[in-house]
Amino acid sequence: MTLDHHQNALTRRESLQRMGTGMGMLGLAGIMASDGKLMAGTTADSGAASPLAVKSPHFVPKAKHVIHLFMNGGPSQVDTFDPKPALEKYNGQRPNEADLKTERKTGGLLMSPFKFQNYGEAGIPVSELFPNVGSCIDDICVIRSMHTNIPNHEPSLLMMNSGETQPTRPAMGSWLLYGLGTINQNLPGYVVLCPGKPVVGPQLWSNSFLPGIFQGTHINHSNIDPKKVIRHINNGYLSKTAQREQLDLLSRMNEIHLEKRGGKSNPLEARIESMEMAFRMQTEAQEVFDLNKETKEIRESYGEGQFANACLAARRLVESGVRMVQVYYGNGQPWDDHGNIKAHADKAKNVDQPIAALIKDLKQRDLLKDTLIVWGGEFGRTPVAENGNGRDHNHHGFTMWLAGGGIKGGMTFGATDDFGFASVENKVHVHDLHATILHLMGLDHEKLTFRYSGRDFRLTDVHGRVVNEIIA
Repeated sequence: MTLDHHQNALTRRESLQRMGTGMGMLGLAGIMASDGKLMAGTTADSGAASPLAVKSPHFVPKAKHVIHLFMNGGPSQVDTFDPKPALEKYNGQRPNEADLKTERKTGGLLMSPFKFQNYGEAGIPVSELFPNVGSCIDDICVIRSMHTNIPNHEPSLLMMNSGETQPTRPAMGSWLLYGLGTINQNLPGYVVLCPGKPVVGPQLWSNSFLPGIFQGTHINHSNIDPKKVIRHINNGYLSKTAQREQLDLLSRMNEIHLEKRGGKSNPLEARIESMEMAFRMQTEAQEVFDLNKETKEIRESYGEGQFANACLAARRLVESGVRMVQVYYGNGQPWDDHGNIKAHADKAKNVDQPIAALIKDLKQRDLLKDTLIVWGGEFGRTPVAENGNGRDHNHHGFTMWLAGGGIKGGMTFGATDDFGFASVENKVHVHDLHATILHLMGLDHEKLTFRYSGRDFRLTDVHGRVVNEIIA
C-alpha cells in the first residue's frame, strides 16, 4: 500500500462541498465522546475524516510512538558507549587509520578521560558518564556503526531529522503523522521540546511540501508552566461557546474563499485545521503539561532541570496518544565540545538520570513495548585531539542507541575501527536508521511517498535498508 496525497482522506473543503452545508451550520453534536474529548478521525465541525485521523499502517507495527532524545551538537562515541583501549596505548600518536578528514585541523589520538564499566547480562561497557542508563542496558541496543554524509552541524542536523542535507524535506515526525495520523485529536501529533532553538531552527521539524497540519509543534520547555508553555492557548475574552461560533464563522468564510477560486489551498486548510486544534487544546494541552499531577516519587525519579522535565512531559505526551516527541538537550549545539571533552560530564549528568527514569517509567506502565526511544546526536566526535583536549566533528563513525518499541535489548550492533574513528562492521547510515524506525512503526519506507514537483518523495529518498538484526 502506497500512501500519497491522491489517496488521503477528503479535505475539509471537499467534505463540506459533498455534504452541501457550511461549517457555521454544523455543531459538535454526535462527535464528542462522553468525557468531552474529540474522538479520533473526526473534526470539530463535522463527522468528516481529519487529516490527523488514525490511518492503517502497511503491516502490523511493533511500536506506536517515538521519543527521540536528541543530543544536539554531537556527543563523543569513544567517551560514552564505544570504548577504545587502543586510544590509551597510542595516546598522542597519529597512525594512518586516524588520519581522516573532518571539519577542522586535529592532532594526535586522545585517550578518553572517562572510565568504562560493564552492565547488564551481556556485560556491555558504558562510560562512567551514564551509570543510570547503564543500569537499563538490557533494554537497549547500542548501534556503534552509525555514519552520515558531512561533518558540519547544519547539514547533519537536517539529515538526522529529514533524511536530506538541504532544508527542503519534511521531518521524520511529519512523515509519521502523514502515514499514520495520531491517536489523540486534542493534542498535536508531533511535539518538539526544545528550550529555545537549535542550529537551523524550525526547518528541523518542518512539514516542507507535506500539508501544513503535519508540521511539528515546537514547545519551549525552559519553564514548564501548563498555562504558559503553549503561548496564547487561552482566550481571556470569549467563552468556549463564543469561540466555537467565531471559529465556525471564520472557517465558513475561508471555505467560501476557497470555493470562489475553485481550487485547493493547503496553506489555508492547514490554518483551518490549526485553529481547530488550538481550540481543542485549551483543556487537554494544559493538563498534559501539568507535571504536578505526577506523584512525588515519580518527580524525584526523573530529577530536576529542563531536560528532566522534558523527559517526564514526553512520557505524559505519548501516554496521551501523541505520535512522536523530540526532546532536544538544549538551545544551539551544546554537545559541541571542541575545547575540552571533559565538558561532556556536566551535560551527561543532566540527562543520565532522566533518561533512565523515562525507560523505567515507560516499562512499569507497560508502555515501553509500544514506544521506541532513540538516543544520539547528528554525528559523533573524533578520537584525535583538537585544541589540546577537545574533539572535532566526526561523520565517519558514531554511536546511537535504541530501546523499546520492538528493539532487541542488551546488545551492541556494528563496530568502528580500533580507534573509534570510522564504521567498519555492519555500517548503519542515517537512511538505514530512518528505514528501521518507519518499519517498527508499521511503515514500508519505500512505499510511504508523496508526489511533489513531478516525482515521488520519501523520507529515505532512494536509499535505506531496514536493520532487521536489531529487531526483536
